Amino acid sequence: MAYVLTGFMGAGKSSAATELAAALGGAALDSDNALEAELGEPIAAYFEREGEAAFRDREERLVLGQLAAARENDVLALGGGAITTDGVRAAVAGHTLVFIDTPVDVCWSRASRSGKRPLASDRDAFFALYREREHGYVTLADAIAVAPSRGRYGPLAAALARRGGDEAQLLFSLRGDYPVFIGAGSLNRLEALVDCHGAFLVSDENVLRAQGGGLLRGAPRITITPGERSKTLREAEAVWGAMVEAAVSREGRIVALGGGVVGDLAGFCAACYQRGIPVVQVPTSLVAQVDSAYGGKTGVDLERAKNYVGAYHQPQAVLVDPDLLATLPAAERSSGWAEVVKTALIAGGWLWEAVRAGELTEDVILGCVRTKLAVVAQDERDAGRRQVLNLGHTVGHAIEAATGYRRYRHGEAVALGMLAALRLSERAQLRSEVGALLAERGLPTRLEGCTVDAVLRAVALDKKRDGDGVPFVLVGGPGDVHEGARVADQAVRAAVQELMG
Repeated sequence: MAYVLTGFMGAGKSSAATELAAALGGAALDSDNALEAELGEPIAAYFEREGEAAFRDREERLVLGQLAAARENDVLALGGGAITTDGVRAAVAGHTLVFIDTPVDVCWSRASRSGKRPLASDRDAFFALYREREHGYVTLADAIAVAPSRGRYGPLAAALARRGGDEAQLLFSLRGDYPVFIGAGSLNRLEALVDCHGAFLVSDENVLRAQGGGLLRGAPRITITPGERSKTLREAEAVWGAMVEAAVSREGRIVALGGGVVGDLAGFCAACYQRGIPVVQVPTSLVAQVDSAYGGKTGVDLERAKNYVGAYHQPQAVLVDPDLLATLPAAERSSGWAEVVKTALIAGGWLWEAVRAGELTEDVILGCVRTKLAVVAQDERDAGRRQVLNLGHTVGHAIEAATGYRRYRHGEAVALGMLAALRLSERAQLRSEVGALLAERGLPTRLEGCTVDAVLRAVALDKKRDGDGVPFVLVGGPGDVHEGARVADQAVRAAVQELMG
């Protein structure tokens, strides 16, 4: 089995092939270089003279020959459009297809400067072509290297080797160096996909009853009471005490089996225990599978402020089994839908179109994970771009705190917070559409159980506040979300008041 690299022009597939082949012990091959040697002229010249159809025909024939001759662990870098032909798609089916997922603006910067790309002369056309191909890259791939960077392909090679021929799709953050395995039934292969040596299991009572009976059999464990009220320093101390009792060493690791509360609490405990041990995230709720299990934010709540005590602690690995969602109560699935809508607004493109059509498929979950990993790769410590992931969370977290973490689930509060953010963004039509998407899944669109002043006091305590106040995330449209906006106090009050009807 060979490895085949796909991705847009300028993604860096050739250099990636060289690094990955060296790590895997195979040879690096490049279809563009081989095709230019065969043609005896630059691709751009042939493309301009003969047209795209003739070029794709020559490219397909060459790639089929390269794949037929490829040996175990060879790595072939394809041209950006090669995967669009039926013949190439059929030929790569017997190999591992890896999408080199470089941001499109980086691709444009590289491709437009080279002068060798016949389809990289017009910026608007370049971005439109990327959007046209993006969904195919994502859904055809067996593995996705998110935000790739030179010198970081050794860990990806190790993750690919561990995956083997498994059907679980692999996403790999080359900035965070951790694998994300996504696939129905993959929980049954946890120990094959992820190093669980010295595991200590943290879960909640409901999840362990439904899913964890045979998981990591014999491993020490602790169960917590389900719900946000368990995300406290007192509960963290109980986890640490149980780990000491079980003689967990620095060579051990926590396996967090549960939703966002379990993941945040267990990640925080891992970050602090003996000054840091690994954590494996196994998210069982929709909120956790599309959002909270990635990016390394861990922590617990204080009585008056959510997520005030915590640490950045990237996971060792994340294993996502969509089959686990089947046992979720309807209200929990609805709560997760709010994070799906939020992520789709940030991503735009095919993901937004799928979500606005009401889809919740494995591809949608995959698209959400990819979006989260790509944003975090740009800004791990929340100093800039990562703040877009807080869309709806400033008011949402304030609602949770103002109601004592009892009235609203996290996703329900985020749903209300998104509507407030869209009001602040002055996007009435989009607010109406998002409100309908939320209401269709049973999410609240009207705030009850607290006062405007209570919410505003909690907003003022938001952990992102600085000397100029609390910055907000605002929306220009799907795919056009920006952080750091300063909003007048009276506008925030009006947005919260509107939630109360």
